[in-house]
Amino acid sequence: MEVSFDEKKAEVFGDKMLGILNGAALAMMTSVGHRTGLFDVMSRMEPATSDAIAREAGLVERYVREWLGAMVTGEIVDYDASSRSYTLPAEHAAALTRASRPNNMAATCQWVPLLGGVEDEVVECFEHGGGVPYSSFHRFHAVMAEESDQTVVAVLLDEIIPGLPGLEPALEAGIDVLDIGCGSGGALNLMAKRFPKSRFTGYDLSAEGIATAKAEASDRGLRNIHFELRDVAELEGEAQFDLITAFDAIHDQAAPAAVLRGIERLLRSDGLFLMQDIAGTSHVERDIEHPIAPFLYTISCMHCMTVSLSSDGAGLGAMWGSKTACDMLAQAGFGEVSVRSLPHDIINYYYTARK
Repeated sequence: MEVSFDEKKAEVFGDKMLGILNGAALAMMTSVGHRTGLFDVMSRMEPATSDAIAREAGLVERYVREWLGAMVTGEIVDYDASSRSYTLPAEHAAALTRASRPNNMAATCQWVPLLGGVEDEVVECFEHGGGVPYSSFHRFHAVMAEESDQTVVAVLLDEIIPGLPGLEPALEAGIDVLDIGCGSGGALNLMAKRFPKSRFTGYDLSAEGIATAKAEASDRGLRNIHFELRDVAELEGEAQFDLITAFDAIHDQAAPAAVLRGIERLLRSDGLFLMQDIAGTSHVERDIEHPIAPFLYTISCMHCMTVSLSSDGAGLGAMWGSKTACDMLAQAGFGEVSVRSLPHDIINYYYTARK
């Protein structure tokens, strides 16, 4: 059987691969621009030479100049050859600086070099199975904290909590709150500061995350909060919390079904479970419509799925999707589940569940 070969299709795909190559390189350099503060510095400067930019940022000019080369050829930074000056357009700074939170795409670009650091280990898993543990991911908690700061902390008090009827006055009056997989504690510390009459508890398996959370709580002088190093697959006790939250924490658990059952057991009869998780559909043919589906599947393969499998876990992956999530919530004992999206966050869905 003769197989036809479409030259035009091959040419189009070749161009796409060039775009992918350039995009991947720019993602790496965008991460560098975020970590070094170069975008923040340039957003405050008039057109300037590489020398002036390096001095203002406190960096080595030769590296700054080469970085600027990537930024100019990638059409992120403007360049005037006559004056050898560089400018970060305000329209670009609106998606690249810390001041642009929660729309800082440069912070999200940090995932690319972070995940690249475990490529060898993941390739080995492709060949032999198993997974890559959390300990292999250099800077994971720092990058995750920034991601959570954008998708959760930045809008928690203005959008997420006000969007749940009755929750804000309940927190004002005083309720018991548990955050599952609290990480570095940004969301919980913010709530504890805002709602001093409520009592807050955070569980996480990471000693690094818990240490960071405790330090922030101490710096803020918070006395209504407690952080504990704990495996959330082994939640014990009876109903004792009015609100339980899990921000981007369920899908990469080794035993997500056990975690959800434990949450249902710890929640009081009139309590609320709020779960933020990745906005997949459970169907790859539908996920293709998501604007950053390749990015989310990559994070899933290179982190979320593999860390679960490293503990002989379920390996749900980030793109477990809304159908699977709702089915698992129902199996855990929740009778009322709703799913919604928020304008600031194209990455996640926000689930609310009651008994």
